Amino acid sequence: MDALFANVSWLAVGASTIICFMLGALWYSPKMFGTKWARGLGINIDGDAKQPVPALVTQFLGTLLFAWVVALAVTNGSIASVVLISITFFFLLVAANLFAEHTVYAAVVEGAFILAMAAIMVVCSLFL
Repeated sequence: MDALFANVSWLAVGASTIICFMLGALWYSPKMFGTKWARGLGINIDGDAKQPVPALVTQFLGTLLFAWVVALAVTNGSIASVVLISITFFFLLVAANLFAEHTVYAAVVEGAFILAMAAIMVVCSLFL
């Protein structure tokens, strides 16, 4: 159990979680990919749409856990593991979207967000 906590930069975990969560708000907004992404999922993101609180809480917790895993890997000198994990997440998320019959665009937008998060988390883990 100690291996999960030893030498983890909690500052990097916290900072990258918050940065990635804020990036998500921009990534899925109409200013970036949000409009076409939402159409590909068949959801409404207009100003009147209610925020899906359970989804946001789950996303935050998942982002926090991902940041923790990345911090552990970087601390142990295994950025290659982060690359492999991130690419795996990318393909699993894209596949899940395609099984749900979302558009390829929406699926790739979601998968690419994982790769963007991984890059931010690695940078935070290296420098914080």
